[in-house]
Amino acid sequence: MNNSLKKPSYKLKLGDIIFLNLPEAPQPVEILPENIPLKILYEDKDIIVINKDPGIITHPTPSITSGTLVNAIMYHCKDLQGISGELRPGIVHRLDKDTSGVIVVAKNDIAHQSLSQQFKDRVTEKVYAAIVHGMVKKDYGTIEVALARNPVVRTKMATLEWGKHALTYYRVLRRFSIGTLVLAFPKTGRTHQIRVHMKYLGHPLFGDELYGKGKKDSIYGAKRQMLHALKLSFFHPSTGRKMTFVAPLPDDFKKVLCNLAEIEKRQNKG
Repeated sequence: MNNSLKKPSYKLKLGDIIFLNLPEAPQPVEILPENIPLKILYEDKDIIVINKDPGIITHPTPSITSGTLVNAIMYHCKDLQGISGELRPGIVHRLDKDTSGVIVVAKNDIAHQSLSQQFKDRVTEKVYAAIVHGMVKKDYGTIEVALARNPVVRTKMATLEWGKHALTYYRVLRRFSIGTLVLAFPKTGRTHQIRVHMKYLGHPLFGDELYGKGKKDSIYGAKRQMLHALKLSFFHPSTGRKMTFVAPLPDDFKKVLCNLAEIEKRQNKG
């Protein structure tokens, strides 16, 4: 401005001359169908419900355009319709890359609008299974702590009072000597919500690279965060019928449970 740089707080004055350097328009990224195996729990003309394997990203990013759930759906679903003016799967919620379990995807615009509104209005019911460090004392509990992007490490979330409201209920299923199996019922859908809330409680997830011990937990068989989207309920976009889907616990999750039980058994014998 006026042949010199100004601070963002500078207030424009009459007669100021502003110079702009506009970047080149970003090139559109083509997302291609890929023959990636899917565990389909249910499918009709409006929706597809999938038991997502750990290690697969839900949707492409500017730097990752292949190997995602979207690439797989585009290959397997031959009846995708236009959603928001584009021919693409309607992602209405997502699971973290290393979180497994139930996810629903819309196949047309009407289904996308209906499901998106249900998630926004918190009409959907979500249940997660998690294996956390330590023995959670209370059988039932509520975690209501606001979450926001970590101001220092942008890939992480943090419990900050000026963040967005986040609410999680939990229930203990089984306690081991060094860990606990819990069910988590998130009532809001914040990024990494269960992972951050359980760390806030003092019980980070086994295998969690961002909020827990990460690879150190591989001695228990946990090579990713032990979080599984166990159950999802919503109303069908066309029929209005309530539908509930359950994804069985994956083998690696069950392996960690068995290992914790074995450790407890040996400790009790000792």
